Amino acid sequence: MNHWLIKSEPHKYPWEQFVKDKKTHWDGVRNYAARNNLRDMKVGDLLMFYHSNEGKEVVGIAEVIGESYQDPTTDDSNWVVVDVKPVKKLKRPVTLSEMKADKRLDKMELIRISRLSVSKLTKDEFDIILSLSES
Repeated sequence: MNHWLIKSEPHKYPWEQFVKDKKTHWDGVRNYAARNNLRDMKVGDLLMFYHSNEGKEVVGIAEVIGESYQDPTTDDSNWVVVDVKPVKKLKRPVTLSEMKADKRLDKMELIRISRLSVSKLTKDEFDIILSLSES
């Protein structure tokens, strides 16, 4: 199983709407590195759901329920989506500031490549963020 982080601006698609929808396809990605990450996702992979721009915090955990296929928002076959569902809201959000302050997360893509909308997480990074949310 792999671990990932997906970003959404809360005014466009907040965690609460994701929970209400029960599932969605993760669309609109137009960055090649982020697209490649979508292509690498497998059913059962876990994702951290991050509110970007406003809030700048991880708020929940999601799961990949459908592997990559053409993004229905474009005719360009280079762009793909995956199907995801919410798993659970974090006990408390973990802010970007907290993650940057934790030396164990120095190599995390969110910190090193901040503009990437879909990024890889190691299992350790995933577990550290989860533990921060429970403290």
